[in-house]
Amino acid sequence: MSILSFKNVSKSFGDAKILKDITLDVAEGEFIAILGFSGSGKSTLMNLMTGLITPDTGTATFRGAPIVEPGPERGLVFQSYSLMPWLTVNGNVALAVDAVHAHMPKADRAALVKKYVDMVGLSHATDRRPSELSGGMRQRVSVARALAMQPEVLLLDEPLSALDALTRANLQDEIETISQKEKKTIVLITNDVDEAILLADRIVTLKPGPEATLGPDFQVNIPRPRDRTKMNDDPAFIKLRADVTKYLMDIGFSAAAEQTRSMPDVQAVHQMAPSALREAGKSEGFNDERYLQFSMVHKVYPTPKGPLTVVEDFDMTLQKGEFVSVIGHSGCGKSTALTMAAGLNPISKGGIILDGKHVEGADPERAVVFQSPSLFPWLTAKQNVAIGVDKVYPNASQIERQEVVEYYLERVGLADSMDRNAVDLSNGMQQRVGIARAFALSPKLLLLDEPFGMLDSLTRWELQEVLMDVWSKTKVTTICVTHDVDEAVLLSDRICMMTNGPRATIGKMLSVDLPRPRTRKALMEHSDYYRYRAEVLQFLEDYEHGDPDTVVEESAAQDSHETAAATTGEAA
Repeated sequence: MSILSFKNVSKSFGDAKILKDITLDVAEGEFIAILGFSGSGKSTLMNLMTGLITPDTGTATFRGAPIVEPGPERGLVFQSYSLMPWLTVNGNVALAVDAVHAHMPKADRAALVKKYVDMVGLSHATDRRPSELSGGMRQRVSVARALAMQPEVLLLDEPLSALDALTRANLQDEIETISQKEKKTIVLITNDVDEAILLADRIVTLKPGPEATLGPDFQVNIPRPRDRTKMNDDPAFIKLRADVTKYLMDIGFSAAAEQTRSMPDVQAVHQMAPSALREAGKSEGFNDERYLQFSMVHKVYPTPKGPLTVVEDFDMTLQKGEFVSVIGHSGCGKSTALTMAAGLNPISKGGIILDGKHVEGADPERAVVFQSPSLFPWLTAKQNVAIGVDKVYPNASQIERQEVVEYYLERVGLADSMDRNAVDLSNGMQQRVGIARAFALSPKLLLLDEPFGMLDSLTRWELQEVLMDVWSKTKVTTICVTHDVDEAVLLSDRICMMTNGPRATIGKMLSVDLPRPRTRKALMEHSDYYRYRAEVLQFLEDYEHGDPDTVVEESAAQDSHETAAATTGEAA
């Protein structure tokens, strides 16, 4: 029997037609995941379910009655936490309980609050206020608050998308456990294929708008409880993941722009080292096999309690043209290692040598793409890229420098948007400009610090393909910091796996012997792809709660990780 039903529902805002002819039935006790690209109308669909908005045409019903306003029978958890900052964990949950269950005796309401705060693992933090909690802990409060209202349907609107990978994985596991304990009907909005498969009974795809419609359903016939590491070897998971991924890529990726420009024959200033220096470098033994060397690098920060060693004995050598990803849990010092290589963060001990020269201070020979592209919003895409190009090609003519700018903007798929101001570009398009700007510097070393971390999964897929395409033309030596296992396997020649901090170091190096050029579709069909993926997943699982040789109580370890993340962020 359907508890929630949409029949031919359409919704527009002014001239913007968002959804068209949506027909969907959610069975009582079912867990469905609605999966689609950003901007495809997922949140509009969720707002229709909650009653925050109503359809223009068609009907949206709950137990046969029209949905015309929000109600306590439909509990909602947003992407943002929306907590009262002056109330404690218990106070925020009690606020909802007192409003919905005012008829209950006070003792029963208190017991309800305690039950759900305990269920989300926050019994040790009942008296803390939101400012004292990490992002993951705040989202747990939101989940507890929604559950304590005892809704018949739990609506989750991308509740985990703003969290780091480890916290997100832990909350996914909690949501699955809660769904089985409570046996509630749950609708999850997400753009993460793995999250949908891990949690849902059925995946409902949403085709991109305007006038977005529903695509095919995918049944998730994988036994519960589901373990993300063990699922990696499950043929049913592998097939389902490939089917969903291929479908989304087919409907979402636009055709690559046809190349009409060629790179002019110009050389960046840092590529024109005097011959004497080049010969001196060769005489000291520097060559393409040891193009970039981290030699026993340490990073130590002073603290009121004494020196804190964040990175210790980081020792790694890259060949010229090699692509290495650095992966590990939050707080392990990945970004610290990268910013030291960029010259943005002083090295406490040891040294970094690039092409025979010690890294000292920032230099355009080392281009960095951060999570946020940091563009000048009042300048066009072309002008943002030209700022760096004008400095590193001093011997090129203005026309040649302009050709460099346009060449790389076209490479990243912005041939038609070069003259648009950055403020008018989407997040994904802004990051494309950031990538074009970095490559246009013709750097000796490209450093990527979670460049797609702020983007939804599907936009990230597309930009990974863009990055691989441009990198294949330049073969610039690259280090990419990431939380994403699939991103690391897809992009890399080798994967550097870091142990947890403090005193983080390299725990394992994995060579990825997969053919290039690579595409996500092709790799998912390669016999070794899931083997590499399993090795990285196992390493991360081993270090999920600290050093695998140290016994640590799980919830305490997670609380320590999250509280540290809330207070200081990842060391950088």
